[in-house]
Amino acid sequence: MANRVLVVDDEKLIVKGIRFSLEQDGMEVDCAYDGEEALEFARNNSYDMILLDVMLPKMSGFEVCQQIREFSNTPIVMLTAKGEDMDKILGLEYGADDYITKPFNILEVKARIKAIMRRTTRKSEEKSSARVIENRDMKLDCDGRRVYIKNREVNLTAKEFEVLELLIKNPNKVYGREDLLKIVWGSDYPGDVRTVDVHIRRLREKIEEKPSEPMYVHTKWGVGYYFA
Repeated sequence: MANRVLVVDDEKLIVKGIRFSLEQDGMEVDCAYDGEEALEFARNNSYDMILLDVMLPKMSGFEVCQQIREFSNTPIVMLTAKGEDMDKILGLEYGADDYITKPFNILEVKARIKAIMRRTTRKSEEKSSARVIENRDMKLDCDGRRVYIKNREVNLTAKEFEVLELLIKNPNKVYGREDLLKIVWGSDYPGDVRTVDVHIRRLREKIEEKPSEPMYVHTKWGVGYYFA
């Protein structure tokens, strides 16, 4: 089955170029040109990847990303203006998995999309002896990629889930930020370790009763993070 991608940008020439290039690689591509249209597409269809511009009519890319995260953990890549570091950080805060800066080379876009899809596919195909992991009030369903705290489902993004899954499967093992970045995002990921910090903070806000006094995901100061 062909991979399906939603491309969202109000610049029609950019959308046309991305669509043509991805279709040449055998992908199915849907296009949206404003935030409301993007949200409607995401609600009514299933995608392997969403490319989402930050600056959109009717609803910003950040708002769209945040709302999509309420019902889906589809990988989202934000398209941001070159040098806009705050856009990158905000995108990650709102639930994006990665970002690409404009202007971009279409070959880079395709390479990043394929890399994320490979990792997502590999994660879903990996076999583990423990398909459901329980730790105190937390239950991690590895097959369904779902997390429950006190039997209440917690909606995590794809990357938040992968970080938690890695940590919970290796309790008390401390991972440096660089290690987490390489394992979860891949060695070809161009971002920096702030990406890890943002995801850890967001993860704690979702799974910890008191994020400032975590029960699950701990910090070993100057070294990294671990699950205990």
